[in-house]
Amino acid sequence: MSRTPSFSKGATTSSAPTATVSMPHRQILKAFTGLLSALLVAMLSSTIVSSALPTILADLHGTQGHYTWVVTAMLLTSTATTPIWGKLSDLFSKKVLYQTAIVIFTVGCVLGGFAQSMPHLIAFRALQGIGMGGLQALIQAVIAAMIAPRDRGRYAGYIGATFAVATVSGPLVGGFIVDSPLGWRWSFWVCVPIAVVSFILLGRTLKLPVVKRDVSIDWLGATLIVGGVAVLLIWITLAGKDFPWWGPHTAALLGGAALLIAAAIVVESKVREPVVPLHLFRNRTFTLSVIGSLAVGTAMFGGTVFLVQYFQIARGFSPTIAGLLTLPMVGGMVGSSTIVGRIVSRVGRTKPFLVAGSLVLLLGLALLSQVDHDTNLWQMGVFLALMGIGVGSVMQNLVLAAQNTVGMSNVGAATATVTFFRTLGGATGVSALGAVLASRVSDLVAQSLAARGVPATGGIPGGGNLDVEALPAPMQEIVRAAYGDATGTLFLISALIAVVTVLAVVFIRETPLRDTLDLDEGPDEEPRPVRPSAAGHRPASGHATNPRLACARPRTDSRPEPRRPMPGAHRPPTPHVTTTRDT
Repeated sequence: MSRTPSFSKGATTSSAPTATVSMPHRQILKAFTGLLSALLVAMLSSTIVSSALPTILADLHGTQGHYTWVVTAMLLTSTATTPIWGKLSDLFSKKVLYQTAIVIFTVGCVLGGFAQSMPHLIAFRALQGIGMGGLQALIQAVIAAMIAPRDRGRYAGYIGATFAVATVSGPLVGGFIVDSPLGWRWSFWVCVPIAVVSFILLGRTLKLPVVKRDVSIDWLGATLIVGGVAVLLIWITLAGKDFPWWGPHTAALLGGAALLIAAAIVVESKVREPVVPLHLFRNRTFTLSVIGSLAVGTAMFGGTVFLVQYFQIARGFSPTIAGLLTLPMVGGMVGSSTIVGRIVSRVGRTKPFLVAGSLVLLLGLALLSQVDHDTNLWQMGVFLALMGIGVGSVMQNLVLAAQNTVGMSNVGAATATVTFFRTLGGATGVSALGAVLASRVSDLVAQSLAARGVPATGGIPGGGNLDVEALPAPMQEIVRAAYGDATGTLFLISALIAVVTVLAVVFIRETPLRDTLDLDEGPDEEPRPVRPSAAGHRPASGHATNPRLACARPRTDSRPEPRRPMPGAHRPPTPHVTTTRDT
């Protein structure tokens, strides 16, 4: 039977008895379907459009610079706004914010389909990114508001599965739409009906408690964070392409990003409601979860991006076949995230699965570092499955471990912070690994030409976008071999980064997942590790800081019931806490 939290209804004081109304499991599933549908269309929008970009550029007379900014604009706004969405969810209704993110994303999709020029399309993609940042950041916060950590693993596993499905199915759907009579504009509009259904479904099924409190929004800190992250991501995206990695442009961008982020840290340490509460980083488990997510993001995003390129360029497969060849990785992610999530909910522990998953991820990446242009495809499938199992076991459980260390007042900011660093790690990894790939391919092509007695002059193929089919047959063989052999180097670098994830999860403090939505401890403390009793009962969770957000569960410990005061006895005055429900 599913364990569902109980929410208090109406506004009462602590001196009055409170009735609780449990959110039925069926209602949770309906609301969860709406949450996942919105997240799926957000992830699909980025992968579907990637297949249509060459056609879009030809139709709207775009350049290579436009190509870069269509991708970068959405990445910039989604990553930079993630912490802001998370903090807003701690101050306002999570349901309303999630629906707002759906609306912003949907408007961006509709306008993108009507774009008549590349600058307009880039602007609409940036608008889509703002909505996508909210959907990525808020889904975990919404789950945390209606499901206790002990039961959260089974649902978090489905989020990882959604990421995996969107990663592979997006290019397939995009290719089908572009090749059909519908045209590239429907690559934007195809997501709109699903987003509308998600909005309506959430409006009908999602009922969350809203605790009223004084709101103080840190606009200065938010502006500095967005500015610092945007400048950093611009450097990551353009360095090595539009200007050298080391030079005046790099110094100016990195210096500006450092100044903005330093100013943001100063502001965040002084305001009452910081966008990123710095006190969370005093918690060892939270800090290590952030570090582990940074490395997982690098391995996950970098691996998936360059795998498709490997199958297309190095092995000569079509985009559709290349997407299908990544199914072992997707199957591993879907299976492990779902199965491990259910087991975590049953046993109430995350660390064993974090350690095992990170080791499997490291093994898969180490094996993939041995691939070249003629590696057996069955072996590749096994290696990809191992990588997928590792990512699926680690990614969502790191978020769950971080959420287990904070109370409801900071769950949105904590969730968004982990998601932010995972996305930032992915963006950094894709850019850095792309630069390594271009350099390595150029070196290998030069070596092959030199071995054949051909001088390697400027403009060696392989450093950028390349139509291999347009090259002479002998040159095709050289370039395909170079891409295949260079891909192994990328996975070797990813494996070295995965070592950071292994070390981070090894040193995470083992803390059983609590059965209440809120913490017993203060905001800066880690939950105290609790061991099961000899009788095999699950540890009692104590009283929540906010009793109106606590799960109603039977007591299983041996402590005597507190004595009720006699009628008319003196009671100390208690503050009035107002709690409402989303409607």
